[in-house]
Amino acid sequence: MSWPGITQRRIATNGISLNIAEAGQGPLVLLLHGFPESWYSWRHQFAPLAAAGYHVVAPDMRGYGASDKPHDITAYCQSEIVRDIIELIPALGYETAVVIGHDWGAPTAWAAALNHPDRVRAVGGLSVPFMPRSPVQPMPMLRAMFQGQFFYQLYFQEPGIAEAEFEKDIRRSLRKFLILAGGETDLASLPPKTDKDDLLSNLPDAGTLPPWLSEEDLDFYAAEFTRSGMRGPINYYRNHDLYWERTKDAPATISQPAMYVAGTNDGVVMMAAAALEMMPHFVKDLRINRMIPGIGHWTQQEAPAAVNDAILEFLKQID
Repeated sequence: MSWPGITQRRIATNGISLNIAEAGQGPLVLLLHGFPESWYSWRHQFAPLAAAGYHVVAPDMRGYGASDKPHDITAYCQSEIVRDIIELIPALGYETAVVIGHDWGAPTAWAAALNHPDRVRAVGGLSVPFMPRSPVQPMPMLRAMFQGQFFYQLYFQEPGIAEAEFEKDIRRSLRKFLILAGGETDLASLPPKTDKDDLLSNLPDAGTLPPWLSEEDLDFYAAEFTRSGMRGPINYYRNHDLYWERTKDAPATISQPAMYVAGTNDGVVMMAAAALEMMPHFVKDLRINRMIPGIGHWTQQEAPAAVNDAILEFLKQID
């Protein structure tokens, strides 16, 4: 597959190499994807942002696609992921960047802005709102909250279990997972699960893909994860406590210009309702705080025009 106007190359950063997709010239805008995605999840954003006069760069994050995939679990702690992005900025020849992330990319973007205001001149998050460091250790809290229930982040903790389930039929697994979190799925209608259940077995397997996900898109994702495997991506979830320990002195407020966009049917937004309500108290210059009706978790893929409008409006404000 080829994408007119988008080129790819590998860039050394933080002791590893990341594959980046890029387009355009001008001030740097970094777009950070989430789980289980790739640079390709930003495919609808390259042309509009490049046409507006920006150098748009979307890396395959550590562990994904054609980027390096360290084996050690602790290599996927957010402290390392953030360092990847911060060191990528000068590696690309810039002093500062606008950093926008979705899903796991959002906490990375928020943390980059929080801890490196000299490098991140503006920040954006899709789906996941900014949350300051919890006063309590994350994993014991999650285990207490979901005692006896299925929760995917707890299911992901034992190395090899979730990987094996996803990789048994990677295309079918991704289809189920992507559709599950899309705006078309009524999450309240799904049967309850216990902590003895797996992730995918009892999920419906739709015969028809939603409008935002084509067979070609699914083919691309399936090929990427067939090559790369799921260990690296799932390792992100295995470092909650380590990152919490490493950030005990982290600041709690972000002062740079910021934007947030999410869908009204996003399950993450439902789980993070309190954080979303409190976000303006911690993100001091939140210029765009926008909910897109009817879409789910895959914000920039489900509603590319609305997301592009928000990003371009934000960039116009800061430049």
